[in-house]
Amino acid sequence: MQNGMDVPGDRSLDECTVELVEMLGHSNPRWREDLAYPLLTTWITRGVYDELLSGLGDGIAPGLRYGLGHDGDVSVLRRSYSALMLAEIIGRDNNEHLMSAASVLDWGDRATAWYVREQDHRGWVPEQGWANSIAHGADLLAALARSRHFGRLELTVLLDVIADRVLTPTAYIWRHGEDDRLAYAVMTLLHRNELDPSIVEPWLARLGAGIKPPRTRGHLEAEWPSPSVRNTSSFLRALHLQLALGVQGRDDLRADAELFAEQPAHRADLLLAVLDQIRAESPWLYRPTTRARPLA
Repeated sequence: MQNGMDVPGDRSLDECTVELVEMLGHSNPRWREDLAYPLLTTWITRGVYDELLSGLGDGIAPGLRYGLGHDGDVSVLRRSYSALMLAEIIGRDNNEHLMSAASVLDWGDRATAWYVREQDHRGWVPEQGWANSIAHGADLLAALARSRHFGRLELTVLLDVIADRVLTPTAYIWRHGEDDRLAYAVMTLLHRNELDPSIVEPWLARLGAGIKPPRTRGHLEAEWPSPSVRNTSSFLRALHLQLALGVQGRDDLRADAELFAEQPAHRADLLLAVLDQIRAESPWLYRPTTRARPLA
């Protein structure tokens, strides 16, 4: 990057873009994390791609399916960083209103189809740097949740996708803030104030059912809690903390100042609903609630 972050004057933008997108899947983190990702992100933010944003996203989105189903190999880097770049592209549209609904909805379909099928949950990979597919996918879902093209139906789908992702069995225990990033994606959804408790509370109950210990005595056939149960428990606790403390938006996203200005609607009811699920995981440990929940 001898010329800083500017587009090189001796090469076409198309040529540079093709090369940088290819680097998103490179096993060398200096190429991927220190060169390709920051350059593409900077050019998106500066408006270099504003007239080409749809084509850029369409060129990156197929990377979500690259090697999908593989676990433990380098292909996860292409999938994960494709998700991260799509989040940046959608973020630019959220700022500047450049994209049609059709493009963003198509990317949303591709993103959700990838996310629930991703098998490789590694965070930090020695000698290769960050893979972080779960965290990067959460960032992409948060970008979609901000989109003006996503209404009540689409936001409900995102919520279900997050539950599917959290509950799907895996051998990986999330250790690099994935639970926080996913909880923040849910908080972004809730701040849209499109989803009322009749949608969110059954969703929470579904997650809670996934962490209740088996009703058995003596020997268990498998480890408990399993990695996916631990991930679900950590996610619910992260969501509870974010609901309790509140979250803030990003400085580079103009609409976030308004979106996150107030707490989500129905926050008090949702806090109690999350606590109900956390209590049910260890009923022998937590004191029962002393406050009656409304029936409707």
